[in-house]
Amino acid sequence: MTEPVESKPRRKKRTSAAAPAVVRERPRGGPARVLADLMPDIGRAAFRKFGFIQSSIVTRWAEIVGQRYATLTAPESIRFPAGRRAGGTLNLTVASGHAPMVQHIVPEIIERVNRFFGYEAVARVALKQGAVTPAEPERRPPPAMLRPIPQELGEGLREVSDPELRAVLESMARGLANPPPLPRIS
Repeated sequence: MTEPVESKPRRKKRTSAAAPAVVRERPRGGPARVLADLMPDIGRAAFRKFGFIQSSIVTRWAEIVGQRYATLTAPESIRFPAGRRAGGTLNLTVASGHAPMVQHIVPEIIERVNRFFGYEAVARVALKQGAVTPAEPERRPPPAMLRPIPQELGEGLREVSDPELRAVLESMARGLANPPPLPRIS
C-alpha cells in the first residue's frame, strides 16, 4: 500500500485592508469664460485630424483672402508632405462656375495664406467645385486698447513726457472708463 501523501497546508493570501479612497476635488478654473474663447481649444484636435494646422484659417478665412473671395471659396484642408510642416497643398471648395476665375487668383491666395501663417506653409492649391456657405464674420467688441479714452481723462495725459508712463496711464484710463461687463447670474 501506498502511504498517504500529506498535503502542505495552503497559505491564505494576505488581503490588506482597503485604503479609503481619497476624493480630490478638481481645482476651479476661475470665473466663467465666454464659449467663443474656448472653441479654438475644443476644435483644435478635430481640425488637426482633418488637415488644418490652425483652426483660425477656417474662422478667419474672410480676413485672409478678402470678403469677395471668401464668398466664393472655403478651405477644406491642408495636406503636408510626410514629416514636414511646409510646402503643403491647400484644398479649396469653390462655388460652381467660379473655378476658372479662382484659378487666376491662386498665386494671390497662396501668398495671403503664407503671410497669415508667417512661413511658406502652402505651395499648391487644389480646387474642388461644390456648395460654399460663407461664414458670417465674428462680431466682437473692439479690444480695450482700441476703445477711446474719455475726453476728461485724456487731457491730463498729454502733459506726461515719458511715453512708457503715458502708455500705462492711458491703459489704466481706458480700464476705468470701460469696465468689463458684470457676469449674469440666472
